[in-house]
Amino acid sequence: MIDRGLAGRLARWLALAGGAVLLALIAMTVISILGRAGLSLSAIWQGAPGWMARLRPLRGDFELIELGSAVAIFAFLPWCQITAGHARVDLVADWLPAAVNRALMRFWDWAMLAVMGVILWRLWVGMIGKQGAGETSFLLGVPVWWAYAAGVFCMVIAVLTAAIIAFSGAAAQDEGAQPDMASVTGIDAE
Repeated sequence: MIDRGLAGRLARWLALAGGAVLLALIAMTVISILGRAGLSLSAIWQGAPGWMARLRPLRGDFELIELGSAVAIFAFLPWCQITAGHARVDLVADWLPAAVNRALMRFWDWAMLAVMGVILWRLWVGMIGKQGAGETSFLLGVPVWWAYAAGVFCMVIAVLTAAIIAFSGAAAQDEGAQPDMASVTGIDAE
């Protein structure tokens, strides 16, 4: 089995890669918006500078945002799992004994492993279907299964991370507190 340190490093690098994808999508969106604005202004304003008339939105920007956003979201899941960062509502947790809170955390660790396993399975099935059908994006002709493949890769890491958390019980510490991140990820916060 993968040790926690390796899982933590993989989760961290995957989250950083997801962040890089989001930054690229933001830059692309800004460029495309400026292109739309330049195109609109040059059509309205006859005295617009020549460079403004040459501005255009990026072709297929919405397709790339759709595919890239999905990849980025899947890239963040392992880090979110290993840092116990998923949203949770603790309406009654403060009133329950520590042992019950630990049992609940263990239950949710195993539930997350099951859910991530189902997501991985369905992404795999979807990827095979998209690849077999030869489906591509409308404007750019990008094979849609590429984004599915990136999602499958991210979900494999997420399932491994969830398995480590579930089998080790790292999230189910005293008082239902979050685990010490250096022990879970093998990475010092400094």
